[in-house]
Amino acid sequence: MNKSLKIIECPRDAMQGWADFISTDKKIDYINSLLQVGFDAIDFGSFVSPKAIPQMRDTAQVLDKLKVDSSTSRLLAIVANQRGAEEASSFDQITYLGYPFSVSEEFQRRNTNASIAASLSRVEEIQRICIQRNKKLVIYISMGFGNPYGEPWSPEIVISWVRKLAALGINIIALADTVGVSSPENISLLFNELIPALPSVEFGAHLHSHPFTWKEKVEAAFHSGCSRFDAALNGIGGCPMAEDKLVGNLATENLIGYFGGTTALNLNTSAFENSLRIASELFHG
Repeated sequence: MNKSLKIIECPRDAMQGWADFISTDKKIDYINSLLQVGFDAIDFGSFVSPKAIPQMRDTAQVLDKLKVDSSTSRLLAIVANQRGAEEASSFDQITYLGYPFSVSEEFQRRNTNASIAASLSRVEEIQRICIQRNKKLVIYISMGFGNPYGEPWSPEIVISWVRKLAALGINIIALADTVGVSSPENISLLFNELIPALPSVEFGAHLHSHPFTWKEKVEAAFHSGCSRFDAALNGIGGCPMAEDKLVGNLATENLIGYFGGTTALNLNTSAFENSLRIASELFHG
């Protein structure tokens, strides 16, 4: 893959809100297929309370059967607190720990059962664990492009929180369009402001969008300097903790097409087509 462009495939985000439990064996087969494509990283699972996200209760069992040694892709797991970070960081196969930090008090409570202030303390502790265990922390700025809950939101609020997180030594930060409320204008404004101002930070875009709005969002992010994109095959997914109708993820096949196709991105075309086939079977109905 072009080193200047990173695609993070997110089967975890696709699966976590799926109503029917996907068997451990099916998860293993699907993620192993994705590991052969050549994505920069696979957001494969989460170490969170099974009461909160029942679909992800078998993440450790899935991890045990993943063929990471034959893949160039690295693994990313989502955590919501210190306990999850301790567990996830105990696995050598995992490179990245992802934490959802929201600029919305309402969504931070829904997603991690914590206030923003408590969440910031969690970030500090998780970052300490990552440094000790030689992991990399990825912070997702939930509600990064707008707030559907009637709370104050502005680009200045987002930028202020990003600067605080960067000051803690966080050097991978993805702005997340959690419920699909972003506009190309806000996407451009934020990335154009943040990327030049914080050159030590790798910025990403985790965009949820309807099928007819994805391209304008990708264009806005890419032309504003963002080169790290999260996506999920077939656009499946959304955050169940938003308690709203799920807005799908950015479809990986659309993203790859936008950037010239699998060959242009140095991805394994046959492996990608196999993963698409499995995804269509997995997320039927």
